[in-house]
Amino acid sequence: MAEVQRETTVDARALYSKISWRLIPYMFLLYIVAYLDRVNVGFAAADIQRDLHFSNTVYGTGAGIFFLGYALCDLPSSLILRWVGTRVWIARIMISWGVVSACMVWVKTPTSFYLLRFLLGVAEAGFVPGMLLYLTFWFPSHERARAVAKFMTATSLAGVVGGPLSSALLRLNGVAGLSGWQWLFLLEGLPTVLLGFSVLFVLKNGPESAEWLSPNERRWLKNELQRDQGLYGAAQHHHLLDAFRLPVMWLLAGVYIVIQIGVYIVNLWMPLILSELAHGGRDDSSLIARYATVPYVLAALFTVLVGWSSDRSNERRGHLAGCMALAAAGFAWAATAQSIPVALCAMSVVAIGLWSTMGPFWALTTRMIGGAAAAGGVATITMLGAFGGFLGPYMTGRLRDATHSFAGGLYLMSGLALGATLLALAARMAQPKVNDSELLPTAANEQ
Repeated sequence: MAEVQRETTVDARALYSKISWRLIPYMFLLYIVAYLDRVNVGFAAADIQRDLHFSNTVYGTGAGIFFLGYALCDLPSSLILRWVGTRVWIARIMISWGVVSACMVWVKTPTSFYLLRFLLGVAEAGFVPGMLLYLTFWFPSHERARAVAKFMTATSLAGVVGGPLSSALLRLNGVAGLSGWQWLFLLEGLPTVLLGFSVLFVLKNGPESAEWLSPNERRWLKNELQRDQGLYGAAQHHHLLDAFRLPVMWLLAGVYIVIQIGVYIVNLWMPLILSELAHGGRDDSSLIARYATVPYVLAALFTVLVGWSSDRSNERRGHLAGCMALAAAGFAWAATAQSIPVALCAMSVVAIGLWSTMGPFWALTTRMIGGAAAAGGVATITMLGAFGGFLGPYMTGRLRDATHSFAGGLYLMSGLALGATLLALAARMAQPKVNDSELLPTAANEQ
């Protein structure tokens, strides 16, 4: 009886706060570094095109081919992570992608550009689904949108950090005989290797090996996670093939493909869109990199706010659809922009809409599956999203070369975002009727 009493005195809110402060800042740092190494080519694009005489099609293909390597290896890498453990496999991922990113300093031809971008995708495969799966080991679904949103703000704040950092590194042009864009890849790649080694000492494979949790807290959290899985069906959808039998997973995959197409149009083409409006001066790269931080700052703020709202109301589909509709409006506005201020406002609306989907989207997705099905389902969705990440930059480059304007690609993206809005609204799943007190524990939960 005394044992039961000790368990029922666990303060749920304090425990989740403790876990968040212990895990999210470090995971956030890892993702910022990952995202910088993935999208820094966007900040270097104008200089690379000038120095190496790459067309928009060559740049768009190389920027997007990263996602083909990522897509091919994402599912196998995610399954290996479950077998060998989060700590070891995330360390391997980070060390290998840091080495490949630094090797971009030797790009000379379109072929070497394509090869290294493809290998970067292979090296990074499994990182995002691995991190998302890792959060499910610590947070039940009613706490997950906020946790995912905090983690995913790294993708927007990487733009905030990446702009000034890339601007500073581009100014190293000519130092030691290297171009500014070469210094950018070298000095943003090597720290990733060091962080990769730190993962071996910082991350734990799960709550059961976290010495900073008391035995009572570990028992309580295990019971809470099991209760949550049973409540939403994750306990029944536990095997790998279960993920592929859920129609809602395929609807959500369609939404995620569009999200990723949009996200990487912003990441990889926004600097060039702004540069074109600035009339493409040779010294514009540093200025444009600073301008490009504005949408990312706003996206970071709204990502957290939307995640909080989604968890507070325990509502996912409406939040997801609303964000996609906002992104659609932003893309259509950006297509009409004739000045940098208007383009920045439009791309800010786009960024707010796209990045704010992350909390409700992943809370909805991970709520319905567990175990190997969670690894397979999350990896499959991110793998399909990676194809979107390839198609966005590639088709934007092709349309830009064919029409000499970015408007066509932006209007097309607006239409796709509207389609994704409808898919989000259609993504219904059977959910039991439960009381708010069951979904949103605030203090001592029953065991």
